[in-house]
Amino acid sequence: MLLSWNEIRDRALRFSREWADEDPGSSEAKAFWDAFFMVFGVPRRRVASFEEPVKKSDGDGGYIDLLWKGILLVEHRSRGKDLDRAFGQARDFL
Repeated sequence: MLLSWNEIRDRALRFSREWADEDPGSSEAKAFWDAFFMVFGVPRRRVASFEEPVKKSDGDGGYIDLLWKGILLVEHRSRGKDLDRAFGQARDFL
């Protein structure tokens, strides 16, 4: 489904209002990302998957919270959590 810029903007505004006061922690992470992708008219399942198993740089196994191969890697954190730690974790997966 091809959306106009105006439709994407309207959806983005609705999305931001809906999630403004939420803390999309682990219990709401999947709903948050599904809603985010729908801003662009893209069903998340068509392009990205949750809990993608990977090997970290140290050889241990791990899971990426959300992966759109070659495009987007997400380590989801609740509001107020350490983003530097999430960045380091994502970098280990690369």
